Amino acid sequence: MICAIVLAAGESRRMGVQKLLLPFGAKTVIAHIVDQLLPSVVGKVIVVTGHESGKVAEALSGAPQRVSIVENPDYPSGMLSSVRCGIRALPSGCHAAMVCLGDQPSVTTDLVNDLVHAFKGSDKGIVVPVFEGKRGHPILFSERYYGEVLTRFDDAGLRGLLHAYQDDVFELAVSTPAVLSDIDYPDDYRREIAASESDLAGERGPYE
Repeated sequence: MICAIVLAAGESRRMGVQKLLLPFGAKTVIAHIVDQLLPSVVGKVIVVTGHESGKVAEALSGAPQRVSIVENPDYPSGMLSSVRCGIRALPSGCHAAMVCLGDQPSVTTDLVNDLVHAFKGSDKGIVVPVFEGKRGHPILFSERYYGEVLTRFDDAGLRGLLHAYQDDVFELAVSTPAVLSDIDYPDDYRREIAASESDLAGERGPYE
């Protein structure tokens, strides 16, 4: 089984408000992202919360049992602490983890499935999407790296993992810049809304 870890603990300082709770289609940004994961081939979905954890959890209150919410008490220390929190919460039998950003709503079910199929079809332990030569997210890695992520790369985060094991990285070329686009500033949010407005019109998520 391959599981997803959704990073939803940040403080949204550059946005000025909790960006994960901003409207996106008929739902919030974080609920939309979970909606994209649920129909995919990933198994368990672990959402790691931190800043305003109660409100983020409330936005996912209708999610099915496959979705678990874990709170990272150390979230101010950075993204890697949330990745580690997610790894510790993975169920037994989860032989790989896909780390997804909670503020990357352009990532689709098809993209998630493509990453999983690339992982299963290659002999590599790490898969990263690449658009026009630039690496993005989500990042998928084998369980053999869980211990490494839990104990190393404090300064570099997952970039450190990619650098340390370059020979075990499969770069999946994708045709969408979505893998490079997250929401940090109000202009980013407006860009994402504009790019997906027509697709999201009347959208209903799998647990709505």
